[in-house]
Amino acid sequence: MSPNGANGDAIVGSDGPRQKGKATPDTLKVGCIALVTKDGQLRRAEILSIKETKSGRQFYCNFDNFNKRLDEWVPISRIDFEQDVEWPNPEKDKQKDGKSKKTASAVSKKSQPSKKAQKKVGKREQSVASEGQTPHPWTEFVESQQRGKTPKVEDGDDKANASLEIGGTPGIGPDEMELDEDETPASAAKKEHTHPFSREQEIEKLRTSGSMTQNPAEIARIRNISKVEFGRYVLFPWYFSPYPEVFSQEDCIFICEFCLSYYGSLKSFTRHRMKCTLQHPPGNEIYRDDFISFFEIDGRRQRTWCRNLCLLSKMFLDHKTLYYDVDPFLFYVMTSRDEKGNHIIGYFSKEKESTDGYNVACILTLPQYQRKGYGRLLIQFSYELSKIEGKLGSPEKPLSDLGLLSYRQYWSENIIDLLLGYSEREEKCTIEGIATALAMTTQDVEHTLQALKMQVYHKGEHKIVIPEKLIQQREKSRAKQKRLIDPERIQWKPPVFTASSRTWGW
Repeated sequence: MSPNGANGDAIVGSDGPRQKGKATPDTLKVGCIALVTKDGQLRRAEILSIKETKSGRQFYCNFDNFNKRLDEWVPISRIDFEQDVEWPNPEKDKQKDGKSKKTASAVSKKSQPSKKAQKKVGKREQSVASEGQTPHPWTEFVESQQRGKTPKVEDGDDKANASLEIGGTPGIGPDEMELDEDETPASAAKKEHTHPFSREQEIEKLRTSGSMTQNPAEIARIRNISKVEFGRYVLFPWYFSPYPEVFSQEDCIFICEFCLSYYGSLKSFTRHRMKCTLQHPPGNEIYRDDFISFFEIDGRRQRTWCRNLCLLSKMFLDHKTLYYDVDPFLFYVMTSRDEKGNHIIGYFSKEKESTDGYNVACILTLPQYQRKGYGRLLIQFSYELSKIEGKLGSPEKPLSDLGLLSYRQYWSENIIDLLLGYSEREEKCTIEGIATALAMTTQDVEHTLQALKMQVYHKGEHKIVIPEKLIQQREKSRAKQKRLIDPERIQWKPPVFTASSRTWGW
């Protein structure tokens, strides 16, 4: 465990001995380490920020040995002032002040809205936005992952024509395949060579390690929204999201679950709900079964709605950088239906024209729907669209921690099912054949086989071996699987865009 928090670890007070003494709510300052109540226990926590809200002063706490995702704003009542407080070291304090001044000047330059951001929203966007809501210049962001390159795998002729065997190599243990039914609230396993699919290790890492972010600055940013009321759910954000600064002073913000407009007061939100007529995402419904629906939304046609969706998703995605330009993206939103309308479960975005062949740019299941199988449905739907397009798809890299777990499980389950079919027919398989059948890239197939330890070199040739324990684990997980996408219900054709419609096209 790194004392510097390289993996997102929160080891507070690792900079050396500190002076201790009593503190009061007025003297407690940024950099102090105090005992704060969390989950019914007193835990050491470093004060990272202080703000005044309508309900009183709150302190942003980074807890010892807890993931940055679990940092939170706490009121004065949760801090034990009877115990001594550890005061920050003067030298470190000066360094922090110097860095904060530079950071503040850099942020002030970036936060100035561009001329494009100041342009008026068209009528078609105003029809989606709430009455009286103005385009937010703070959203100079639309979500997009930092791009990474997956290393190419040099496949030899003998490896491409690998034979298939059932049993033989121990492979992985019985508990290492069962991550969860869809998306676990755990960070991705950093060491892929040793038990990459251990459920217990992954869940433990939620508390003690960080996500696979490539942007250290994003980890360090302080979450600005404390609580969100979204439909009948109350959500507690995990990360910073660039909502207008005034919303950081609110104890709770209210988001309309249909048009995604946001409000700081219950009175304004209630008045909006009386006027809002939207009951589903503003796009075409391209899939419907007894449980869910999928809507396709063009970022260029519904800019305001898509920008608001990006702001919402940013609260639960630490490695995303949001940009103002949503035009180059299509958004595929999954919803559940009842008498009140279509309620958003999750979504994935996709570039209209990806030079790297990515079929997903960003994917998210909202926290209240995680661990219920919906993450797998989102992934499956993205690959079903790739099959219709006749392309091999892969998610944009690097994946988030939750995304990596979900994709690993989806890849492994589908590859195992396909290989079992090859085995029953006594056919030989190739990496390229597996990739074509499942619309996956050969790199993703190769990575999954290696992670599952299913590739062996025996008697001068490459073989794919399916351990018996892995087969039993797959049968067990298949029995739990409740829902699948029915490809015959998809009513969709690959959209064709002109050069102007792919981007801004003012």
